[in-house]
Amino acid sequence: MSMAMHPVAPGEVAPGFALPAVAGSGIISLDDYRGRSPLFLSLMLGLWCPFCRRQLAQLGTFEDKLKAIGVDSLAVVATAPENARLYFKFRPTRVPLAADPELSTHRAYGLPKPVPTPEVMQAMDTIRINPFGDLPEPLPISQVGKVMQEKDGYQYTPADQVDVEKQWPQLKGLFMIDRTGVVRWAYVECATEGLAGLGKMPSADEILEAARSVAA
Repeated sequence: MSMAMHPVAPGEVAPGFALPAVAGSGIISLDDYRGRSPLFLSLMLGLWCPFCRRQLAQLGTFEDKLKAIGVDSLAVVATAPENARLYFKFRPTRVPLAADPELSTHRAYGLPKPVPTPEVMQAMDTIRINPFGDLPEPLPISQVGKVMQEKDGYQYTPADQVDVEKQWPQLKGLFMIDRTGVVRWAYVECATEGLAGLGKMPSADEILEAARSVAA
């Protein structure tokens, strides 16, 4: 799997962004946080992605702890604002959300989008994962998404289908940005394990430790 794109690394200036807020009609930008508070930035895919839906729910479980440390959070969801608003009306999360259906932020932060070569497609049929530990046994990557969709009872919408065609197989990333706008910690999906790391996320303890270091 090619990982040629260079993700923004600790010590580098975080690229700016200005995106529609999912809650309300305002715009959320990196400048909103600069000089005021560190930011924990999560770059997710569209709601079609079962890994992303679960990870957003997980992030919401320790949002209060990040706030208590003095770190703000923002999750970027790669779908149209109105699509995100409808979903989160019924499945609310405590994490503030912005919408970026065109993946402009993912590109700015250098998150890889592997080319689906025959070798990559074969790997998806052979590499087995169980990223959330709730499957009876690890399954081939190509099957895990379908099984998770069925477990979640999630039905694709036409908006989801549009997002899939634009996004797959884009990878995700997490960034801890200090008050001056410099990245101090980063996690890029599959960067260390290859496709075996698909769907994995650092533990809450690891994220909170990074938050404490950037808030100090």
